[in-house]
This record gives sequence, C-alpha cells and structure tokens, in this order.
Amino acid sequence: MEKDPGYSFKATEMQPMEKVRIDKWLWAARFFKTRSLAKAAIEGGKVHIDGHKSKASRQLELGTVLTIRQGFDTKTVEVIALSEQRRGAPEALLLYTETAESIAKRETQAAQRKALNQSQVSDGKPNKKQRRQIHRFLTN
Repeated sequence: MEKDPGYSFKATEMQPMEKVRIDKWLWAARFFKTRSLAKAAIEGGKVHIDGHKSKASRQLELGTVLTIRQGFDTKTVEVIALSEQRRGAPEALLLYTETAESIAKRETQAAQRKALNQSQVSDGKPNKKQRRQIHRFLTN
C-alpha cells in the first residue's frame, strides 16, 4: 500500500492522524532504538522542536522542524508524515526530510573529524630501548 507522505494512518483505525507524541514519532522514525531513549534525549535537551526544548509528551504536527543531536552529529529535519508504529528503515525515511544545510554541515564536520584522527598516527609499541627509557623516567 503506497502512502502519501503528508497523510498517515493509525494502525487500529483508518482515520488520518493529526498529532502524535514526539517520543513515539522519534522512535517510529528510527532516530532512537527505544521510546525510553527518545524520552531521555528529549528531557536531556538533545531534541529541540522549532528551536525550543520540550517535553516528551508534546504533540507533534506536520511541518514541525526538529533539531536532533546524536553523538557528534546534529540533524535538522522537517516532519512530513506522522506514525506511531515502528516499521522498516525505508518506511521510516518517508516520515521526515533532512534539510540541505544540515546534511552539508554534518558532512563537513565528519570530514574534519576524519582529518583530525589521521594526523595522530602512533609508531606502534615502544622498542626495547624506548621501554628502558620509559622505565627509567617512571622510577626517577
């Protein structure tokens, strides 16, 4: 059954959904593995709704802009469909669109992190002479 991205249905009844709790939507859109993790992120200030902190029980509507911080990445997404059911990843992608600025920013930050990690190359473990020097340094 093909779904229109701006029009979603509840599983129990075939009436269009107007609102859904933010923690349920984040879980259904596969940003978090469990609803309790989604709730903890919302309460911890890692999820902003239209630029403001919120409660997990807040009702989410179509067109709402969310800023979600996960690890090093920050995603800015717009809600284009509502769902209370967690489905497969391809269907979860139909629930939101990530802004172009957000994608570009994440890619540049990832490239910077990668460049920073490559500059710190170690020579491996110390050889016998270096181990003796380390041992002398630590004992004195």
